[in-house]
Amino acid sequence: MAKINDTDYLFLSTRIRALERTLLTRERMDRMLDASTPADAAKVLQECGYPEVEQVTVDSINELLSQARERTFDDLYLFAPAPGIIDVFKIKYDYHNAKVLLKSEARGVDADRLLVDTGRVPPEQLQDAVRTSDFRGLPGRLSPAIQSARETLGTTGDPQLSDFTLDQAYFEDMFDLARASGSAFLEGYVRINIDAANLKSLVRTLRMGKDVDFLKGVLFSGGNIDVRRILSAVNAGGAVADLYATSLLRDAGESGAHAITGGSLTRFEKDCDNAVMAYVKDAKYVAFGEAPLVAYLAARENEFTAVRIIMTGRLAELPDDVIRERLRDSYV
Repeated sequence: MAKINDTDYLFLSTRIRALERTLLTRERMDRMLDASTPADAAKVLQECGYPEVEQVTVDSINELLSQARERTFDDLYLFAPAPGIIDVFKIKYDYHNAKVLLKSEARGVDADRLLVDTGRVPPEQLQDAVRTSDFRGLPGRLSPAIQSARETLGTTGDPQLSDFTLDQAYFEDMFDLARASGSAFLEGYVRINIDAANLKSLVRTLRMGKDVDFLKGVLFSGGNIDVRRILSAVNAGGAVADLYATSLLRDAGESGAHAITGGSLTRFEKDCDNAVMAYVKDAKYVAFGEAPLVAYLAARENEFTAVRIIMTGRLAELPDDVIRERLRDSYV
């Protein structure tokens, strides 16, 4: 296969710069929060290219976001010199669907309503694979991961252990795809996501009073901060904040240390997500190449999260300050 150069992204980078102007800004978020009704809040989204919502409900907002995500992937697939980069962002929906299907199977309930269409594998195909136990043709590590997670769930009855098996394969799959793309920026994006996931596991483990052996079982390899370094620091009684003091997760490390002793998990998880967004913001200064594509995809996922937080909060009549506390930093 011919080597892909940064200049191959000239057209797509120009298109992305135009698309960035329609992203949900902090000013638009504030207008959604200040709107008199949830319906008026949803109207602000039309400035970002979303269609009008006839009846604003949790289900209609989820459907709106699902359609927007699918359009984003389909549009960028048309122009991306290396579509595998987009697969890094699609892959989590394969694993989401796998979790839903295995839990629904164990409970004997219908999974259709919770499946999403934006993974690499159509949900109907994945559903059929689980039903027939024929996992041939599934990409990456998905097949052995589903089989292992199903066995874990059947043996232990613990959905958290089953989910962890799938999460482990998810991060390994992401890392494999990023490495295969040849993009150092994309690989860095995956690494900081793993770092954030490990920090969340570390904080939750210590907050629950679990030991190092438990922690060892819920950490993922592939991050910038090696698993052995995390375990060594905990064994030595080191401070969580010190472990992340020189990384983009510095603020998250500090709020995580506070969360361990009973502080806010909402603030801590927000700081973790903001660190990932801080990483991709460097792409603003890249004229062309794959970095603007990676950053835009991350920015869109961040936007979808913000829309869901605002709209579900408005529908639940939560105070504005409570909703604002949950909002992550915007890309623009």
